[in-house]
Amino acid sequence: MKPRTTLLTAISLIVPLLLSAPVQAENPNHVAQLLESRACAGCDLRGADLSGQHLIGVDLRAANLTGANLTHANLEGADLTGANLSRADLTGAFATNASFTNANLTNANFSDATVYHADTAGATVTGINLAGAETDGSNMSVGGD
Repeated sequence: MKPRTTLLTAISLIVPLLLSAPVQAENPNHVAQLLESRACAGCDLRGADLSGQHLIGVDLRAANLTGANLTHANLEGADLTGANLSRADLTGAFATNASFTNANLTNANFSDATVYHADTAGATVTGINLAGAETDGSNMSVGGD
Protein backbone atom coordinates (compact mmCIF):
# COMPACT_ATOMS: atom_id res chain seq x y z
CA MET A 1 0.00 0.00 0.00
CA LYS A 2 1.10 3.52 -0.65
CA PRO A 3 1.76 5.75 2.40
CA ARG A 4 -1.15 8.03 1.45
CA THR A 5 -3.58 5.09 1.25
CA THR A 6 -2.35 3.77 4.60
CA LEU A 7 -2.84 7.17 6.21
CA LEU A 8 -6.36 7.53 4.80
CA THR A 9 -7.25 4.04 5.99
CA ALA A 10 -5.96 4.80 9.50
CA ILE A 11 -7.90 8.06 9.63
CA SER A 12 -11.10 6.40 8.44
CA LEU A 13 -10.79 3.86 11.26
CA ILE A 14 -9.90 6.33 14.02
CA VAL A 15 -12.38 9.15 13.32
CA PRO A 16 -15.53 7.09 14.07
CA LEU A 17 -14.01 6.00 17.39
CA LEU A 18 -13.28 9.58 18.37
CA LEU A 19 -16.75 10.77 17.40
CA SER A 20 -18.53 8.01 19.29
CA ALA A 21 -16.58 8.41 22.54
CA PRO A 22 -18.61 10.04 25.32
CA VAL A 23 -17.52 13.58 26.07
CA GLN A 24 -17.38 14.63 29.70
CA ALA A 25 -17.04 18.38 29.36
CA GLU A 26 -18.36 19.78 32.62
CA ASN A 27 -16.13 22.00 34.66
CA PRO A 28 -15.48 20.08 37.92
CA ASN A 29 -15.06 23.38 39.80
CA HIS A 30 -18.53 24.44 38.65
CA VAL A 31 -20.05 21.14 39.81
CA ALA A 32 -18.42 21.61 43.23
CA GLN A 33 -19.60 25.24 43.36
CA LEU A 34 -23.19 24.18 42.60
CA LEU A 35 -23.23 21.44 45.23
CA GLU A 36 -21.61 23.62 47.90
CA SER A 37 -23.21 27.02 47.35
CA ARG A 38 -26.48 26.06 45.59
CA ALA A 39 -25.73 28.79 43.00
CA CYS A 40 -23.94 28.44 39.71
CA ALA A 41 -25.39 30.96 37.27
CA GLY A 42 -23.66 30.75 33.88
CA CYS A 43 -21.75 27.59 34.83
CA ASP A 44 -20.47 24.95 32.41
CA LEU A 45 -22.21 21.75 33.48
CA ARG A 46 -22.29 20.05 30.06
CA GLY A 47 -22.62 16.30 30.54
CA ALA A 48 -22.47 16.61 34.34
CA ASP A 49 -23.82 13.71 36.39
CA LEU A 50 -26.22 15.34 38.83
CA SER A 51 -28.51 12.34 39.09
CA GLY A 52 -30.40 12.07 42.37
CA GLN A 53 -29.07 15.40 43.65
CA HIS A 54 -31.20 17.62 45.89
CA LEU A 55 -31.02 20.88 43.94
CA ILE A 56 -33.98 22.57 45.58
CA GLY A 57 -34.05 26.30 44.84
CA VAL A 58 -30.65 26.35 43.09
CA ASP A 59 -29.64 29.25 40.85
CA LEU A 60 -28.70 27.84 37.45
CA ARG A 61 -29.62 30.87 35.34
CA ALA A 62 -27.92 30.73 31.93
CA ALA A 63 -26.04 27.55 32.91
CA ASN A 64 -25.00 25.12 30.19
CA LEU A 65 -26.50 21.75 31.10
CA THR A 66 -26.37 20.28 27.60
CA GLY A 67 -26.54 16.49 27.91
CA ALA A 68 -26.48 16.63 31.72
CA ASN A 69 -27.77 13.67 33.73
CA LEU A 70 -30.47 15.01 36.05
CA THR A 71 -32.35 11.74 36.47
CA HIS A 72 -34.35 11.71 39.70
CA ALA A 73 -32.89 15.09 40.71
CA ASN A 74 -35.01 17.37 42.89
CA LEU A 75 -35.15 20.75 41.13
CA GLU A 76 -38.13 22.10 43.07
CA GLY A 77 -38.11 25.91 42.82
CA ALA A 78 -34.85 25.92 40.84
CA ASP A 79 -34.12 28.93 38.63
CA LEU A 80 -33.09 27.64 35.21
CA THR A 81 -33.97 30.86 33.38
CA GLY A 82 -32.10 30.97 30.07
CA ALA A 83 -30.32 27.68 30.79
CA ASN A 84 -29.38 25.27 28.02
CA LEU A 85 -30.81 21.84 28.83
CA SER A 86 -30.75 20.46 25.30
CA ARG A 87 -30.47 16.66 25.37
CA ALA A 88 -30.48 16.70 29.20
CA ASP A 89 -31.92 13.62 30.91
CA LEU A 90 -34.50 14.62 33.51
CA THR A 91 -36.14 11.19 33.75
CA GLY A 92 -38.06 11.00 37.01
CA ALA A 93 -36.93 14.50 38.05
CA PHE A 94 -39.05 16.64 40.37
CA ALA A 95 -39.19 20.20 38.99
CA THR A 96 -42.31 21.65 40.55
CA ASN A 97 -42.33 25.48 40.60
CA ALA A 98 -39.03 25.58 38.69
CA SER A 99 -38.34 28.37 36.21
CA PHE A 100 -37.46 27.26 32.68
CA THR A 101 -38.18 30.74 31.29
CA ASN A 102 -36.38 31.19 27.96
CA ALA A 103 -34.54 27.89 28.51
CA ASN A 104 -33.48 25.59 25.69
CA LEU A 105 -35.18 22.25 26.36
CA THR A 106 -34.66 20.86 22.85
CA ASN A 107 -34.71 17.04 22.94
CA ALA A 108 -34.65 17.00 26.76
CA ASN A 109 -36.01 13.83 28.36
CA PHE A 110 -38.68 14.57 30.96
CA SER A 111 -40.14 11.05 30.96
CA ASP A 112 -41.81 10.19 34.27
CA ALA A 113 -40.86 13.65 35.64
CA THR A 114 -43.09 15.80 37.85
CA VAL A 115 -43.15 19.36 36.49
CA TYR A 116 -46.13 21.06 38.16
CA HIS A 117 -46.50 24.83 37.77
CA ALA A 118 -43.08 25.30 36.20
CA ASP A 119 -42.62 28.54 34.27
CA THR A 120 -41.83 27.66 30.67
CA ALA A 121 -42.55 31.05 29.08
CA GLY A 122 -40.33 31.51 26.03
CA ALA A 123 -38.72 28.08 26.44
CA THR A 124 -37.83 26.03 23.38
CA VAL A 125 -39.47 22.65 23.94
CA THR A 126 -39.04 21.08 20.51
CA GLY A 127 -38.59 17.32 20.63
CA ILE A 128 -38.91 16.88 24.39
CA ASN A 129 -39.94 13.50 25.75
CA LEU A 130 -42.86 13.82 28.15
CA ALA A 131 -43.83 10.12 28.28
CA GLY A 132 -45.40 9.47 31.66
CA ALA A 133 -44.58 13.01 32.88
CA GLU A 134 -46.96 15.08 34.99
CA THR A 135 -46.87 18.67 33.71
CA ASP A 136 -49.98 20.33 35.16
CA GLY A 137 -49.79 24.12 34.96
CA SER A 138 -46.51 24.11 33.03
CA ASN A 139 -47.68 24.68 29.40
CA MET A 140 -45.32 21.95 28.17
CA SER A 141 -46.31 19.88 25.15
CA VAL A 142 -44.55 17.38 22.92
CA GLY A 143 -43.04 19.04 19.86
CA GLY A 144 -44.27 22.56 20.71
CA ASP A 145 -42.35 25.78 21.19
